[in-house]
Amino acid sequence: MARFRLSARAGEVAAWFGLLLMTVSFLTLLLTPEPISPRLAVPGHKKAGPFALVILDPGHGGQDSGAIAGGVSEKDLTLDIAQRVDRLLDAQGIMTLLTRNGDSYVSLGDRAQLINRANNAVVVSIHLNDGLRPDASGIETYFAAQQATGIPLMASWLPFLQKVANPQPNPESQSLAQFIQQQLVARTQAVNRGTKAAVVGEGGFLTGKNDIGKLADSNYRELLATGITDGILKYRDMIRALAGNVAEAGP
Repeated sequence: MARFRLSARAGEVAAWFGLLLMTVSFLTLLLTPEPISPRLAVPGHKKAGPFALVILDPGHGGQDSGAIAGGVSEKDLTLDIAQRVDRLLDAQGIMTLLTRNGDSYVSLGDRAQLINRANNAVVVSIHLNDGLRPDASGIETYFAAQQATGIPLMASWLPFLQKVANPQPNPESQSLAQFIQQQLVARTQAVNRGTKAAVVGEGGFLTGKNDIGKLADSNYRELLATGITDGILKYRDMIRALAGNVAEAGP
């Protein structure tokens, strides 16, 4: 009889231990960043023109929802806008790569790793703003004030990359940010909040009463995507024109 009670107690302990193990395993799976998918491998590309690849970085993803307002999550809108830019650039014959293709969590470190594997590339990270004031509205574009050597153009906005040795002024990043900002404002007629050193595009305030309705509209997101695309194309044209002038001047 005593052995039966001991076995029952041992069985109860084993059951609780199994439940605890399952819980820990589930939480580990939930909180562990998704590794970079083989589909996100940097495609082979020849060095051509001012840049050979545009990396689009839709902010947040997975358990990282970003800002939420009115049942709308920043992670979903940034991915939607990035996919629209991807389509528009593809129509222009420009090779693109997204840091995430679905609702998956990609850590900042994994994004940086992917970006650093690319050569002759520009990077545009897409986010939406949030703020404490419900009347906050408008579009702003951030650029890397300094360029760390060996890092693809405009990737140095990533905080921990700012500390890399030998930082240099980054006029290219500022130029692209200005083109994108100009075209976003021209397309959407949104409040122009300017460019700021820190390319990260803030396409409006998800928490702003004026912007939330616009951002929930697919037609408005198409305008945002078109503005970003136009900015990239104008930047490309500027670099080509400068290169042509240098070639004409000769040695």
